Amino acid sequence: MIRLALVLAALMAIGRGRAAAANSITQQRCDLYQGSWVPDSADCPLYDSSACPFIRKEFDCLKYGRLDHQYLQYRWQPSDAACSLPRFNGLEFLMKMKGKKIMFVGDSLSMNQYDSLLCMLHAAAPNSNITRDYQPLPTVTFQDYGVSIILFTSHYLVDIQQDKIGPVLNLNSMSSGNLWKQMDVLIFNTWLWWYRTGPKQGWEYIQDGKTISKDMNRMTAFTRALQTWAKWVDSSVDTSKTTLFFQGVSPAHYDGAGWGEPGVRDCSRETTPIAGASRGVVPLALQVQEDILRSIRKPVHFLNITAMSYMRKDGHPASHNGLGGMDCTHWCVAGVPDTWNQILSTTLLTQSG
Repeated sequence: MIRLALVLAALMAIGRGRAAAANSITQQRCDLYQGSWVPDSADCPLYDSSACPFIRKEFDCLKYGRLDHQYLQYRWQPSDAACSLPRFNGLEFLMKMKGKKIMFVGDSLSMNQYDSLLCMLHAAAPNSNITRDYQPLPTVTFQDYGVSIILFTSHYLVDIQQDKIGPVLNLNSMSSGNLWKQMDVLIFNTWLWWYRTGPKQGWEYIQDGKTISKDMNRMTAFTRALQTWAKWVDSSVDTSKTTLFFQGVSPAHYDGAGWGEPGVRDCSRETTPIAGASRGVVPLALQVQEDILRSIRKPVHFLNITAMSYMRKDGHPASHNGLGGMDCTHWCVAGVPDTWNQILSTTLLTQSG
């Protein structure tokens, strides 16, 4: 346990240290990302998932047979005595964000967070005029407030281009930026797909500069893509009008050695968080993200959710999902993404005064 505690402390401290050194990564007045999960059955969960019409079957754990409810009854408590994470106030959020467009850009973990925010807002204003559109993008609009929540699926952020040789992942091209920069709030995420191989990866060749090859070092490719995104932020985004967020690596739980249970190969029997400790090295992808964010001249809020989420080995759908199979990558809704959105909301409401 001592070793576990020391490693988690290092995990959190490294992320905090890099972020504090970065001029472009805007910081909270206190550190919301260091803390622990505390039982709170009085205030958690924030909503009844059975009453939310927006949860995809991938994340609807209770509907698909999860019997234990303890995972719903934990609240994130920052360690800083001068710091607290306010309870989510959906009506305040809708009022402060009135007339704005909020877009999640990324992979299925962005979808996970998108569904969570929709449920949180629906619980606050269940009788408001809510419209749902699927074209050109999945969009839910709270018409009484003019607030639109939009999902833009982009596994890599950069483009997959059709070429005569086949689909090419171009690490230097990001054509969707012209649409993205029209939003009032953007929450970006990418990592999950960067180590996928074969037909599921969605491309046959990869291009870096003028060089096209069948493959390359994936961490190098990930870095190049984030550099392209960073250049777009600095050259094209008016951050006086658009607030930018980048979400850190969302951890998976398939190896029990990471939480002191060697031999465990999935999250199917996990019902409680890791008790104040995590194990393992800081993900290299997280280091890359922080380095890239530090290089950006314009303000970007870093949702540094890696350490807090790693402690939640109990928060995944496991087999309780509508697609079948074992899922220890995504998160139950209601669940851990609600805390990500609490931090998102706290940042936005603090910024908007």
